[in-house]
Amino acid sequence: MKLRILSKKEVQRALSMKECIELMKAAFAQLSSGQAHVPLRSQLPVTAHEGVTIFMPAYLAQSGDLGAKIVSVFPRNLKANLPTIHAVVFVIDSRTGIPMALMDGTYLTALRTGAASGAATDLLARKDARLLALFGAGTQARTQLEAVCTVRPITKVLVCDVDPKRAKDFVEEMKSWGAPIPRDIRLIASAEEGVKEADIICTATTSSKPVFDGKALRPGTHINAVGAYTPQMQEVDSETIRRAKVIIDSRQASLAEAGDLIIPLQQGVINEKHIHAEIGEIVAGRKVGRESDSEITYFKSVGVAVQDVAAARRVLDKATELGLGAEVEL
Repeated sequence: MKLRILSKKEVQRALSMKECIELMKAAFAQLSSGQAHVPLRSQLPVTAHEGVTIFMPAYLAQSGDLGAKIVSVFPRNLKANLPTIHAVVFVIDSRTGIPMALMDGTYLTALRTGAASGAATDLLARKDARLLALFGAGTQARTQLEAVCTVRPITKVLVCDVDPKRAKDFVEEMKSWGAPIPRDIRLIASAEEGVKEADIICTATTSSKPVFDGKALRPGTHINAVGAYTPQMQEVDSETIRRAKVIIDSRQASLAEAGDLIIPLQQGVINEKHIHAEIGEIVAGRKVGRESDSEITYFKSVGVAVQDVAAARRVLDKATELGLGAEVEL
């Protein structure tokens, strides 16, 4: 038996953002249709270092994809100039249980997280959306920007981050990426500046407190929120949740992990009926998405293993076709 090992660069070659967005739609549809088996992910706190290591298995019965991701989130890494997130993904043959591949999951996590926001933006944002406000300038922010620009013709991007140097470096880097990312990318001094102009907002931070005031949101805004991965973290405030049509990736996972929702539920600002749909239900046509240009829509992504496994299986298939990676005997 041979196991294919794939690096970050090989994963990047094997799967584009555009293709990954469509993969995410299909994976979410399987999840919401009961065609995927996804245990609630296990979180192993590493309290001495303020980190957490998470174990995420999934089996997509319709497509036959089977595998698991192990991901670590260590916010202190930023002080050492290291990425906050590190991960690996395993692909397993669902017919035999034989391990088929081990690949870099750090980039794959950023790619599939961005692609989930791309899918939500495609389904929920106004068709005439042109201005994106991006909170956070880390690894996740890059794929959030790429994904939104893949599904909407964004002409201007406003960036806000607690670290001015990181934000400046991010802006300069992203200006050089080329299409579909525009050249007009600017730093902003305050959250209010971004919120009052934005058609689309992406929050990709490790903040435990809201990064903008929901009272300032314009009618018709769409929000993708990918931070706040514990019940205690609240990246988006309760006022935003109260005003918005709320769509989630997984009801089970969101109600267990997403502080953005758990906190307003505990406060009595909303109840569970306020959660309109899983994104997979909208993909499958069982629930409607945006119903007017004045509606505020909010997509909460906590991340679900079906995303990693579906993306990793496509990476493996393409890598095999292109001869990418190294094979080792088991």
